[in-house]
Amino acid sequence: MPSVLGLLEAREKKVRAEVARLREEAERITAALSAAEVQLERLGQARETVTEVLAEPDAETTGQVRAAAVTGSTVPHRVEGVGAEVLAPEYQRILAVLAAPEAGGGMRAKPITLALGGKAVPARVEGMRSRLKRLAARGWATEVEPGLFTLCKEPVPAAA
Repeated sequence: MPSVLGLLEAREKKVRAEVARLREEAERITAALSAAEVQLERLGQARETVTEVLAEPDAETTGQVRAAAVTGSTVPHRVEGVGAEVLAPEYQRILAVLAAPEAGGGMRAKPITLALGGKAVPARVEGMRSRLKRLAARGWATEVEPGLFTLCKEPVPAAA
């Protein structure tokens, strides 16, 4: 039969091991909690900063387009003081082709499609024609005759 002191020592050893394990887990949880609290504080500060920045009107861009457009965005109407940088990159490339010396008296959709590295398949050419018509309707290009496009060089009055 085991002695009472031996049983107590065994149980004390087991409880000490459990206490050590729980302390390690508590330290790990405390470290994780501290890291989460720091991240929460940073996110709160970022949110406050963004809210402050968005609440302030930007004196330089009031009444103007604020940033360059991204692919797939709509084509804004051309107004005085706003450059082609407000257009999506695909439209900027089209204007660059129209501005090239070889564009001379104008270009049609198929040569522009080829100049931009596209294939001369009907779907691509019609897509280009649609983009060119959109640019012409918004004042960025001119359709000098049906299907023949040039860069619009006329100054555009400020929008009313």
